[in-house]
Amino acid sequence: STDTLLAIGTEPFSWFGTVPAAGAYLFQVVFAAVALAIVWGAMAERTRLWVYFAFGIVFTLIYSVVSHWIWHPDGWLFAKGMQDFAGSTVVHYQGALAALAGALLLGPRIGKFGHDGRANAIPGHNMAFTTLGVIILWFGWFGFNAGSTLGVATGDKLGYFAYVALTTNVAAAAGGLGGVIVSWLVIKKPDLSMTLNGVVAALVAVTAACGFVAPWAAILIGFVAGAIAVVGVLAVERARIDDPIGAVAVHGMAGVWGTLATGIFAVPALAENLATGTGGLWYTGSFDQLGTQALGLVAVGAFTFTASFAALWLMKATVGIRVEPEVEIAGLDVSEHGMWGYPEFYIPVPGGYGTETHGHMGLAHAQRSAPATSVAATPAPEPAG
Repeated sequence: STDTLLAIGTEPFSWFGTVPAAGAYLFQVVFAAVALAIVWGAMAERTRLWVYFAFGIVFTLIYSVVSHWIWHPDGWLFAKGMQDFAGSTVVHYQGALAALAGALLLGPRIGKFGHDGRANAIPGHNMAFTTLGVIILWFGWFGFNAGSTLGVATGDKLGYFAYVALTTNVAAAAGGLGGVIVSWLVIKKPDLSMTLNGVVAALVAVTAACGFVAPWAAILIGFVAGAIAVVGVLAVERARIDDPIGAVAVHGMAGVWGTLATGIFAVPALAENLATGTGGLWYTGSFDQLGTQALGLVAVGAFTFTASFAALWLMKATVGIRVEPEVEIAGLDVSEHGMWGYPEFYIPVPGGYGTETHGHMGLAHAQRSAPATSVAATPAPEPAG
């Protein structure tokens, strides 16, 4: 009801004692949506549209179980003191587990792996847009992490929003450095995509730790996560798993590292301030918190991967989750949605490919010199395979 959504600290949102229930509900909906978006990244370019809706429902239920385990006072992992400030495990690790299940069941995209088993690059269409997207993600993560303090200028955590924003930011910067340095060492080039993956992996890793660790530890966590992203993406490819966005490495492996690193570097005073768990191994010499973090990863990994794999396997066995080869080759924009994502590739448009503006590319249409009326009347050719 309206009264329930406007109330603060009442059932069923009693755990959110400083924000209205509507805000608490929307916050959790967005977190669940982010986890699900990770799944679609690994299943991109070959999945039937209906799977997005059907598995979206299933995964929302899976997500809700795990978020209850870790973030609700009645959850068994919360009771054990598992530390996951904004969702390295709840959001990113879960999303990567379901993504792995989907990628395994779907198989690789056509042409991803050659007959010799080596991976062929299928690059994104625009690295400038990719870079812009990561910058937007970086900025949005302040809402993701710092927003999880549920307060900016009031309450008993005054100033905590800014502290979490600080640890988030320095970790992301360190992740970019980790990504570019390790890519330079491993693939002999300062690869831009790996640098961007390093930034996102660092943000993923520090999501669990941002409210528990000191800034120096956030930098270390971010740098290592950036390195993990590079090595992880290459390892997944070597295993012949086609993961178009690197979800398993960037969200899964980095999420595992961030969750464990929290158990190592959690500052005792911050853990006490948040009333969650204890100080980490670095400060206490005890493996208790690290053990709790590891237990949570094992439990969530077993539950989420098994449930996701079972649900997607059932869909695959009964209806089918992958599009036909000719549909995949033509492109899902045309086949699934009835329109071209990039019409200038296929039909003559002013300034498009094949016109005099792009004649240097050697793709000129035979009709480019024809009057506009005759061009408009000419049926659009079918997409080339």
